[in-house]
Amino acid sequence: PDAPKHDGISFLLFSMDQPGVTVKPIELISGASPFCETFFDNAIASKDDLVGNLNRGWGIAKRLLQHERSGMRELATGSNTRTGPRLHELARQYCGADNNGRIANPILRASITRYHIDSKAFRLTQRRTIEESEGSTPGPATSIFKLYGANLIKARTELQLSMLGTRGIGWDNTGFTTDEFEITRSWLGFKAHSIAGGSNEVQKNIIAKRVLGLPD
Repeated sequence: PDAPKHDGISFLLFSMDQPGVTVKPIELISGASPFCETFFDNAIASKDDLVGNLNRGWGIAKRLLQHERSGMRELATGSNTRTGPRLHELARQYCGADNNGRIANPILRASITRYHIDSKAFRLTQRRTIEESEGSTPGPATSIFKLYGANLIKARTELQLSMLGTRGIGWDNTGFTTDEFEITRSWLGFKAHSIAGGSNEVQKNIIAKRVLGLPD
């Protein structure tokens, strides 16, 4: 809906470089710190830093959300192929190969094949959806990509870690290679993908209501 004339919401640019602003990084289980706690103790927001008009912040909020949705175009670039060494190379290195050069473990070989099939189908569906959108902002269907992509990337890191065996318990380069401990940290870090940017449960609700049109 259109923004009301006075919505009671205002947007201000806030100077973080002033007394009273304290930032404390939050370390995640992966060792990274992309989030922070921010405390405001008698800090000042200047009226000169007002964005737009007073009490007309809803329109700005909608544009910001629309910009975030536009950012989800990354979901259509096939970026789910990143995150460390290629699976078949990792499998041969840590699990061995048979006389024909194939991954020795048939169950692992089948799991990697299934992952690559799912990944390829996912990327093709992403690209088709973007082409069908004809340059407009992707709609609620991107929630399907967010949900499936989060599960897919977790499946990849689970596979990687399973191949390493006891080499997958490293935290740094003390007795472990860079690839080994980075795979472990990635495995921990990508656990957040089913929460960040809208949890899997939120995405399922959007898909049910906005894509499939199911009743509440």
